[in-house]
Amino acid sequence: MKVTTTWTGGRAFTAVGDSGYDINMDATEAYGGLGKGATPTEMLLGSLAGCIGIDITMILRPHLEKIDQIKIETDGIRKEEAPKGFTDINVTFIIDGDIDSKKIWRAIRLGKDKYCSVSDSLKATINFRLMLNGKEEENVSL
Repeated sequence: MKVTTTWTGGRAFTAVGDSGYDINMDATEAYGGLGKGATPTEMLLGSLAGCIGIDITMILRPHLEKIDQIKIETDGIRKEEAPKGFTDINVTFIIDGDIDSKKIWRAIRLGKDKYCSVSDSLKATINFRLMLNGKEEENVSL
């Protein structure tokens, strides 16, 4: 896998990978950017959510017709000093549907431990939470 990232002026960059899609990144105005793209740290949190989201939809494939919504919220806690890497990332799955929480927790565990290359690449501690049909479900399999 290769991604080529090209400076487009100011603090902005565009990355293009093997898939051929442009990913625009820019610093916030506080760091001299124009805010015309996602920040790299936002991309990292989104990449984690997307990676594990793809994994759980593959694992739960036989049950997807019972799921009405999957939303994944990621909240990163960063170090105070530079480099301000993430120390902890909290991942909350908000799922609506007629599915047993044990199946979802199993899919999350498999995604984290076996399939998600993004979570495997991070040094941060990753904590998971499940909201199923508006109710928090206890972690039964991690």
